[in-house]
Amino acid sequence: MVTVSTSPATPRTYHHGDLRSALIEQGIALLEEAGAEALSLREVARRVGVSATAVYRHFPDKAALVRALAAESLDRLGEAQRAAAQLAGGGRAGFTALGRAYVRFALANPGLFRLAYAHEATRHEGLPEGNLAADLLRDKARELCGGDEAEAQRLVLQAWAVAHGLAMLMLDGRIPAEDVLIDRLIDAGALFNLRPAS
Repeated sequence: MVTVSTSPATPRTYHHGDLRSALIEQGIALLEEAGAEALSLREVARRVGVSATAVYRHFPDKAALVRALAAESLDRLGEAQRAAAQLAGGGRAGFTALGRAYVRFALANPGLFRLAYAHEATRHEGLPEGNLAADLLRDKARELCGGDEAEAQRLVLQAWAVAHGLAMLMLDGRIPAEDVLIDRLIDAGALFNLRPAS
């Protein structure tokens, strides 16, 4: 079972500082503990220790909070992917690391992951708009395809379909959520028609 987590270990209450960030952190904690159905502005305010009125200054309605949580999820996913790709190096190894980090992030943050992909703004090809995760995938695909935009677009969609499909199958309990299986199934060289490594 995958044990990586990008969520704080214990919820914090707000005292002084950035209220918006505190509300997002507690929204994430609530989402992971109780699911999207339990998410409400009133409950997030209670957990942070502020009035519901204070929350409305940052999030006028639940939809605004959900959009902020989706954006935060994609930011965290992108950071996890960037760290994994940097550790693996460039080329196919770095591209493979992006996919593996995607699946591991989903398994470590299931509520946040599901919410993000249900509520994010998308680009014309379906990728989430304006976030590090999508930008990394596109940049690494261009690098592997030698700047060929058509091939890079094909690779982006194939890689995303494989990583997202695997993540959902594991989240839904259809296949075991095991690190060894992630490593075996997410392998850029074996999965995609890539140019030979130079």
